[in-house]
Amino acid sequence: MSAIVSINVGLPKDVKWRGKIVRTAIWKQPVDGRVLVTRLNLIGDAQADLSGHGGEQRAVMVYQTASYRYWEKYLRRSDVVYGNFSENLPVEGLADDEVCIGDRFRIGSAIFEVSQPSVTCYKVGLRLDHPEMPALLVSHHRPGFYFRVIQEGEVGAGDRIEKVADGPQQMTVAEIDALLYSAHHPVEALRRAVRIPALSPGWQGSLRALLDATEKGEDLGNAGLSPTPTVPLFWRGFRPLKVVTSSEESVDVRSLPGANPQ
Repeated sequence: MSAIVSINVGLPKDVKWRGKIVRTAIWKQPVDGRVLVTRLNLIGDAQADLSGHGGEQRAVMVYQTASYRYWEKYLRRSDVVYGNFSENLPVEGLADDEVCIGDRFRIGSAIFEVSQPSVTCYKVGLRLDHPEMPALLVSHHRPGFYFRVIQEGEVGAGDRIEKVADGPQQMTVAEIDALLYSAHHPVEALRRAVRIPALSPGWQGSLRALLDATEKGEDLGNAGLSPTPTVPLFWRGFRPLKVVTSSEESVDVRSLPGANPQ
């Protein structure tokens, strides 16, 4: 049976990281009692960067306890606690390779719909003091996902998660995530993905651009990158890099020329 393990919220704050001040709300902490869920977030929760987080399409983030156990073993760490991945709802069950975009769930008195995989930013690396963590989440196919709120209501730790509707096309969170971030872009899978009305507009746009390029015989590699079909790729997917030089271009910009593969 799937269930909520805890309710985690956090407000933006300034933290020191690598000699700079970073504003972030990634320090999510469990709260007692029941919490009201609105169209935009849980009461008591907020986001520091609304361009990349939050809003109706990313109102509530979900991450699985099974993934926590996986990372504890992979990273050989025992200090990873719920909320470390910025999730509001750590859950038992709801694996990324089982939950589909558009699936709907009743939790407490609220109803949620799966809108997109989670897009992990560098701040997860900051929170865990492990800068490679965002890339690891993608390459290990454990992104977690976002809910949009269909019906506002209250949720609490221990609430049972009841599935009330299946998403159209039955494409899992892991499958959608791999379509964008892997080197493999099957045309039919892309066509199915863009037919899912529940998929968030941002992901719809990225996958539609990838579909258009693929149908034209171009190779975007990753729809989040600029199209460069005439430039051959030296390798696909993830590969370790070693930074050999670093130049400070301005207060906010640092370039890393000569980053060579190991």
